[in-house]
Amino acid sequence: MGEPQFIIGTPMSDMLAGMERDGRDPATLDLGSNYLLYFLYDYLPHPPVSPAATRSLSGVPWAPGGLDRISRLPDALLAEILSRLPAKDAARTSALASRWRPLWRSAPLSLVDGHLLPDGGAAGQLPIGVPSPRAVTAAVSRILAAHPGPFRCVHLTRTTMEEHRGEISRWLDILVAKGVQELVFVNRPWPIDLRLPATLFGCASLTRLYLGLWRLPDTAAVPCGARFPNLKELGLCMTVMEDRDLAFMLERCPVLEFLVLMGSQTGVRLRLVSQRLRCVQLGHALLEYIDVVDAPSLERLFFWEIVPPGKLKSFRKRNNDNGSSMIKIGRAPNLRVLGYIQPGQQELGINNTVVVAGSKEKIVPSVKILAMEVQFGDRNAVKKVPGFLRCFPNLETLHVYVKLVNFTTYCIGSFAILCYTSMSPSISEESTGKVSPKFWQEGGPIKCVVQSMKKVFFYEFHGSRSEVAFLKFIAENGRVLEQMVLLVANECFSSGNDNVRAKLKPLASVKWNNQACKVQLFKSRRTNPGGPVYSNKIASDFGFADPFDLLGHY
Repeated sequence: MGEPQFIIGTPMSDMLAGMERDGRDPATLDLGSNYLLYFLYDYLPHPPVSPAATRSLSGVPWAPGGLDRISRLPDALLAEILSRLPAKDAARTSALASRWRPLWRSAPLSLVDGHLLPDGGAAGQLPIGVPSPRAVTAAVSRILAAHPGPFRCVHLTRTTMEEHRGEISRWLDILVAKGVQELVFVNRPWPIDLRLPATLFGCASLTRLYLGLWRLPDTAAVPCGARFPNLKELGLCMTVMEDRDLAFMLERCPVLEFLVLMGSQTGVRLRLVSQRLRCVQLGHALLEYIDVVDAPSLERLFFWEIVPPGKLKSFRKRNNDNGSSMIKIGRAPNLRVLGYIQPGQQELGINNTVVVAGSKEKIVPSVKILAMEVQFGDRNAVKKVPGFLRCFPNLETLHVYVKLVNFTTYCIGSFAILCYTSMSPSISEESTGKVSPKFWQEGGPIKCVVQSMKKVFFYEFHGSRSEVAFLKFIAENGRVLEQMVLLVANECFSSGNDNVRAKLKPLASVKWNNQACKVQLFKSRRTNPGGPVYSNKIASDFGFADPFDLLGHY
């Protein structure tokens, strides 16, 4: 097999040529691309309108004289109704009823290109390999040109943008001129790093923006006064960007509250200085560091399927160097939810002090809910856990996911897409050295375990000595512990219930500090666990007090 190549800036012809040299089936290129898109589309917000919604007027009483009561409503209210319809239905309504005809041009329009397909997008996103729907692209151009604006939302995810460079420039010019509040703009590959027109930075009306599979404009050429004064939510999904470009965008979003960074081909270096930012999500990404410098409103900080930068280098060099990511927390007085942090894969810095075993740790007193991924078969990872827990003295809920994965790289043919996690054999305690049974007692008490921890969720329990020692430590020291939930790994049941009993037996001898603590055991429904279950939609929904509590998914 040839040396792996990375796909940023790689033309399709070169991709196919490389696959031919390696004797690979070209169909795997489409398969890998679809896999990439699967993750991207899952992160995109749902359109606020749907062609599948029921819109029946049956049963609506008619007013004397033959006028329906809806048409007698004020123009402003009728325009609001039209703005909540898919663009195709809004146009039909105006064509069929003269009362509504002039209102279509004044109503904020919702345009979703998938709704223009014959099935209204019911079949889901178009897979790679399916021809780009040119009729839809043409319809988008007509609607944008015909409607005077503004646009309530515009979702454009079905077009292979490389084939329509002229159109995308005109689309953005129109949206900037006429105003759009919500824009979801995805380039269906190939290529995956098509340069986004800098015109976008002139769209001051945006309140929500999601970009997928683009290369950000060179911000050095963007006017210094360009900004997004109304943007509250920003999602950059599998977007290629330089450090200065990401910093430029964040600096130009003074009221930003929600930030999503999903997927990266280069290491993410994120510095947060924001007065309004409330929630940050970083998933499927190469993380070099995140530095929360000054974020007084930040309440939630998430990491999911994060790859340390050293792993990409080791992939290129064919070695096993893991490297590590740095998470630095400076001023974040309202940070309440944090995770999944990975002892052994990530370093934690509090107020410019790196957390190391045996040091006098700095603290983040505001964090109440913490989630960790821990490789209990890795002595070095386990030894970092106490130091991490001491940083959060007021912790009330702890989620621990047993990590049995190493980082690998998914490929399109012989080309690396992105470092994700995939199933691999667990690291044996014999291969990395055992943690002493007295390790947890010798380290002394941990304030949050003794004084504030009320709930512990332990996912994918395999019954290893290290896992049991950790749970015993929590149970025997938790004065206010009210609930411990264990999800036993599905594979433990493969040898029958006797095997499960044997793995749970060591916990029977636990001397509970709080005798009233309730213990719940569940069988995990996951048959091929990779990373922890995570919902990006729930993570940003503040109606869910604990976004890690997803037991229903198990």
